[in-house]
Amino acid sequence: MTRQDAGPRAGPGLAPEPERAGPARRRSAYSYALYLPAAVVYLVIFLVPTVMAFYFALTRWTLFDSTFVGLDNFRDFLAEQNLRIGFQNTIVYAVVTSGLKVVLGLLLGVLLTSRLRLRGFLRSVVFFPVLVSTVAVGITFSVLLKPDTGLVDKALALVGVDGRDWLGDAATALLSVALVDVWKGVGLATVIYIAGILSIPPDYYQAVAVDGGNAWHRFRHITLPLSWPATYSVIILSFIGGLRSFDLIWTMTRGGPGFTSDTIASIIYKQYQAGFFGLSTAGNVLLFLVVTAIVVPLNHYLGKRQVAA
Repeated sequence: MTRQDAGPRAGPGLAPEPERAGPARRRSAYSYALYLPAAVVYLVIFLVPTVMAFYFALTRWTLFDSTFVGLDNFRDFLAEQNLRIGFQNTIVYAVVTSGLKVVLGLLLGVLLTSRLRLRGFLRSVVFFPVLVSTVAVGITFSVLLKPDTGLVDKALALVGVDGRDWLGDAATALLSVALVDVWKGVGLATVIYIAGILSIPPDYYQAVAVDGGNAWHRFRHITLPLSWPATYSVIILSFIGGLRSFDLIWTMTRGGPGFTSDTIASIIYKQYQAGFFGLSTAGNVLLFLVVTAIVVPLNHYLGKRQVAA
């Protein structure tokens, strides 16, 4: 007689073993309910306004009514005479600000993780501009950069250098605003780099010291490659911020002189000011698509480099 395996049996005086839960067991909804508040906030603050923006970009609308016009707003916005200059300025501004934030943030991060007595105080000083209102920074530097009477021109005059109208000259207006943007935002980049550098195991630096390496070797072969995740984050955040920058540019130059420092965002705002709400909404949608078309491939490329590193 063959004994068949009928599974575990309860012995005398023992309770039967409970059945194990199989992989197809229905999961509890409790864990998913924890996502509900965040999902509601994301839906209300992001998804609903985004869908509404795409709809109103196809209309001529006011506060009280709207008329569907199809793609007319997009055609009119793309025909804007200053759009080419605005697009070029937007790309230049994003590249300059993000590039300088990466370089200066890395250098300051290395400095402020070294054995300095006042490194805690210096970290606070570097990060302080991040906490200041962008509009306040723009107004302050507009005064500092005034020709002849501004503190910058007065300081240059002390060393025998002739000042200039930094914000009124088409050749320097956009660059001046970009440098102010770097001054304000480099503190955040520095904090990211400090976190990345402090996460590097000290054993690597000890190995370089054993091999007779100096400070340059430590930076070149340890700090620079192993802080790549921080570099990746700074590039993405700074580039997105540069592409959609508006408040500092508008506060300092209002797109001038003329239209020479206009960006896509400032052109959109001028359409709002003129009362062309549907046209400006279409501009916002196009800016969203431009940022997405640039940042998504950039993020993919940098992400691959991060994995390879």
